[in-house]
Amino acid sequence: MNKKPILLITAGEPLGIGPEVTVKALQNPRVQAACRPVLIGEPESLSAAGYTPDLAPLLVIQSLQSKPKTPIPSAWGGEISFAALRLACAMAARQADCAVVTAPISKQSWAKAKVPYTGHTEFLRAHYGKTALMMFVSGPVRCGLVSEHFAIKDLHKVLTKARIVRAGEDFAQALRTLGIKKPHIALCTLNPHGGDNGRFGNEESRIIIPALNALCTRGIRAEGPYPVDSLWLAHARGNFDGILCMYHDQALLGLKLAAEEPIVHITAGLDFLRTSPTHGTAFDIAGQNKADPSSMVAAILFAARRTR
Repeated sequence: MNKKPILLITAGEPLGIGPEVTVKALQNPRVQAACRPVLIGEPESLSAAGYTPDLAPLLVIQSLQSKPKTPIPSAWGGEISFAALRLACAMAARQADCAVVTAPISKQSWAKAKVPYTGHTEFLRAHYGKTALMMFVSGPVRCGLVSEHFAIKDLHKVLTKARIVRAGEDFAQALRTLGIKKPHIALCTLNPHGGDNGRFGNEESRIIIPALNALCTRGIRAEGPYPVDSLWLAHARGNFDGILCMYHDQALLGLKLAAEEPIVHITAGLDFLRTSPTHGTAFDIAGQNKADPSSMVAAILFAARRTR
């Protein structure tokens, strides 16, 4: 029998639903059978969520900042969630057959704690893989992002041919690791109707099509660019193995409509596997035992299967 993999699981924002979905996931029999979890987080919030030592060993993270009395973004929560991530990644980078699963963090809390990264992906790219790619998987539904957490007004600065080519190569490689030998991917347009011959922008002809041609030259089966509405429908019908979106909401909106199974967020191209659920911190229901752990369970099981 294969030895169960070690999963380093961070509980995320301690004032959000991260501790709750993490504890609920650890209580799931499928999770218990699939891995050897090591939990990293703040003990008080985890105990309030039902954590007991028999679920997983706990590596304690604490903060000297003042803890808020209500579930809100805070420097306290930001320090804890960022320290937990740093510890998990440092351990995973030194340990073979080990993966990281991260519960959601609050970007506002990180900002209040003066964390110099806007989110998980930016930190991971800076330290553990220069070409770290944000991608999502839900059964046969798969998408990758060329850009992540940027304002729409800044996209014209972010989208370059080189960035699209790098993302396309990383996405194709990630799909190959999922067992798709020769992935067939499609690229989204950026502008409405693909720019309509330049009436609504020329990024398609100036940037995206040259990047697409470069991907094809490198042996990647790539098509497009296609308007995102028709492309999501084509992908849901099985016409492509995955789609490459130009920006965040272009991916997440279609993904959450098309997915019929829990969605797993993956950071591809790192020194180790990292997965996470796709929901946020949900401060409004924190501490009320209302959070659905299905996405966290899916993230853990995906990491366990791929690590093993």
